[in-house]
Amino acid sequence: MSDDTETKAEDEGAGGQMTLIDHLTELRNRLGVALLAFVVLFLVCVAPMPGGGVNNSISSHVFVFLQAPLADILEEKGGGRMIFTALHEGFFTQIKVGFFTALCVSFPIISIQIWKFMAPALYRNEKRAFLPFLIATPVLFLLGAAMVYYIVTPLAWNFFIGFEMAGSEGSLAIEIEPRISEYLSLIMRLIFAFGLAFELPVVLLLLVRAGLATPEGLARKRKFAIVIAFVAAAILTPPDVVSQLLLALPIIALYELSIFGAKILAPEPYDESVD
Repeated sequence: MSDDTETKAEDEGAGGQMTLIDHLTELRNRLGVALLAFVVLFLVCVAPMPGGGVNNSISSHVFVFLQAPLADILEEKGGGRMIFTALHEGFFTQIKVGFFTALCVSFPIISIQIWKFMAPALYRNEKRAFLPFLIATPVLFLLGAAMVYYIVTPLAWNFFIGFEMAGSEGSLAIEIEPRISEYLSLIMRLIFAFGLAFELPVVLLLLVRAGLATPEGLARKRKFAIVIAFVAAAILTPPDVVSQLLLALPIIALYELSIFGAKILAPEPYDESVD
């Protein structure tokens, strides 16, 4: 008996293979746990803290954190404010912040449930190969989100605020008063754009590991990847050159890093002479 066969026999255990109903039941249970975790965390995020009002919740504090880069810039220029123009806008903004916060916090739980559902169908060597990708996924997403918060938004906000104009005789002052819903949509779009872009090595290396791509093929398609990187940056970022370069250049660098990693992880070609 080969090592792979022994490994599979050990992994399957004495219970044998699961039926379709067993798989569906297991999937339902795993999805239920993940959904329950998300709902509980969402309610915790939007619920007011003891002794405080509607503006003393986790969601409100997270929104204050998200608008800090803009607040710092406006304070340097003498102060500013954010507004909402619809009666329900403030409420739904807090709901959206709570949704995104709960999704991020519950992601490890969701990932664990996905792993527990998939793991019984994998060989031990497949588990060892897949686990690093599962760990790298949230780490790379957080790196992309951190780049947005600490590098991209300060530069982008400074660029946009530069269009303010002081009032003079015969002209009115032009000042920025961003709406909270528009600000939230913009910064969340940037966070998800950069976070997903930073997942490029995970996707490409998984394709290489599965035999669906090769290091040579990735290298040959480099010029297309560069074009796609700049097109994606133009679509996903605000219409300023700095933000677009700050997304496109990391994508290209991650693509090159993926080619290097693919040369290490690529499966060895099958040698017929061994038979």
